[in-house]
Amino acid sequence: MQNRRFAARLALSATFGAFLVTSASLLALAKPAEAAPGTPPSGSALSGSAGNILPHRAVYKMSLLSARNSSKVTDVRGRMLFEWADACDGWTTEQRFQLRFAYSEGDEMAMNTNYTTWEAKDGQRYRFNVRKLINGEVDEEVRGEAVLDKDGSGSASFSKPEPQEMKLPDQTMFPTAHTLAILDHAGAGEHFFNRIVFDGADSEGATEVSTVIGTAAEAKEDTTDPLLKGKTAWPVRMAFFPLKSDAAQPEYEMSLRLLQNGVAESMQIDYGDFTVNAVLEKIEALPKSGC
Repeated sequence: MQNRRFAARLALSATFGAFLVTSASLLALAKPAEAAPGTPPSGSALSGSAGNILPHRAVYKMSLLSARNSSKVTDVRGRMLFEWADACDGWTTEQRFQLRFAYSEGDEMAMNTNYTTWEAKDGQRYRFNVRKLINGEVDEEVRGEAVLDKDGSGSASFSKPEPQEMKLPDQTMFPTAHTLAILDHAGAGEHFFNRIVFDGADSEGATEVSTVIGTAAEAKEDTTDPLLKGKTAWPVRMAFFPLKSDAAQPEYEMSLRLLQNGVAESMQIDYGDFTVNAVLEKIEALPKSGC
């Protein structure tokens, strides 16, 4: 079912930034450019943005933004909790969301997902654990770990849903390293870049992500939250191309507003026949690691 694939990918979406681009930019996203040879992985240890990251816990309200006439999805409602913490030697993330899908046939489906990760600050080691419930019953569990060499090549090892080993291609990045790379490119005034990302959200393998970064602006003017107010924000748009697919069009696209401290102000996930909106409702800072 398409929305099950959507949910697996939705779990990682809060670790990425935001954007709005022209139709021409979207067309460019449909044809990912090759990564520059010899480009080093942009792990946390190599990223100038890592020191600006705000460890935080955020709650987002999820809702259906739009749906095509052909879509069987008529409504999406729920909330997502996202936590990004500093664990001294690495970054940890936890995302829990509860979504209810309504369909044109009158059926409904409740989906609860918990997605946790640990990623080394040098961007070379990664652990992931996903547990998804459909209508209160376990639908899928994914667990494993991955390692990368300095050239970005490496391997992933799954213990669930079944033992599996897979190679990761050159220039692969893990999710937090990719988010930091977005911030590095944004801070340098660079608007386009393309990388392969492995997140472990399912057992399908890595995904090629084409990113367009818009012009910097301040966070929303009406905010009074000191964690958001006065921070630089970038509109970011990403298109996701699974490496196992030969399709010319992305599997899905994501738009967000990403703040300089790593907080996503808002996001939209466009799955083709329907788009889900996520609006930040609450945010709180987590304690610094003190390392």
